[in-house]
Amino acid sequence: MTNENDSILVFEYFTASGEKDKCIISEAEALIFALLDDLKDFKKDVVLNKSYENVIKDFDNVNPILIEGDIVDWLADNASQFSKAIFISAENNNNLYNITKILEENNVKTYTSSSEACFKSSDKSESYEALYDVVPQPRTFRFKIDPKGYWKRAIEHLYEKWQAEDPLTKLKIIIKPLIGVDCEDIVVIEDIDDLTLDLDKIFVPGSRVIVQEFIEGTDVSVSLISDGKTAVPISLNEQFVELKDDKGTYLGGKLPFENKYKDEAFEIAKKAVESMEGLKGFVGVDLIINADEKDVYSVYLLEVNSRFTTPYVGLKEIACFNIGKTIVELIDGEIAIDDIDMSLDGEVEFKKSGDNLEIRRI
Repeated sequence: MTNENDSILVFEYFTASGEKDKCIISEAEALIFALLDDLKDFKKDVVLNKSYENVIKDFDNVNPILIEGDIVDWLADNASQFSKAIFISAENNNNLYNITKILEENNVKTYTSSSEACFKSSDKSESYEALYDVVPQPRTFRFKIDPKGYWKRAIEHLYEKWQAEDPLTKLKIIIKPLIGVDCEDIVVIEDIDDLTLDLDKIFVPGSRVIVQEFIEGTDVSVSLISDGKTAVPISLNEQFVELKDDKGTYLGGKLPFENKYKDEAFEIAKKAVESMEGLKGFVGVDLIINADEKDVYSVYLLEVNSRFTTPYVGLKEIACFNIGKTIVELIDGEIAIDDIDMSLDGEVEFKKSGDNLEIRRI
């Protein structure tokens, strides 16, 4: 390791931990490659699993640190040797929060969101409460899947209550893990009779879930950059999401996405990020554009991602500015967020195809 004050510790969770699932790795590699290229002007200590030691040989200013085992365990023993870090991780198993917490406890300056912000945004119930009455959100309740099936009765009562408020409109609800990514393990209930005890085969007893009213519409996200106080939207992104066989799958997206509710989506995303203390760097906000134009709200917020999300790899292709470098300079106070030209040139699509993530200009 370089162990110099101007060197930045850089890593992506899966490539550092030795993940072998090709579908996961294609997205993980695309993200870390994009970030390393953006940071080509900076000295970098890059943590990789030994099985990936050859994947970054073409990048400049890189000092590879090859490890075996899990990056979280490695950081617990080695984080104190570094002064600055920027990394990519999802919320699985609280990895995003745990990594950030370790870095903070070792006085490492991070160019990503604080551990508290990661915790609140990762926990869908916590983020719902934090943004209650701040931005439009689907009604949300938190439940625990207990081994005796009491959860089923509680959800049935909630369903009946919501349906009674508008008996002429058929109610659909969606059940999600309290902490989850990429639409994994979500169940859409179109009729309360579909709510069976088989649900505990998806959500194990003891796990916690949220139940939301299901909003029909177009899945979108907004990518933003934040300095910790002010957030600026970069793009509205269409999301390709497949709901099938009690499972949601995130397939990719297209950006920028033009829609008549773009400004409203930007406003909601900006307000949400600025209302949750500690969100900084690259942030993604998932929303849905309501298909029912008679509803009170045209756009609903679904969740906040306090991290680099997949649209970053698409934005890198068409952004007229260097996103990674901008984040470092912004957090270091070398530039002001109002001075950043966040214009885009062109359109891009990024889509999972088999085990690959294909990125192309359109």
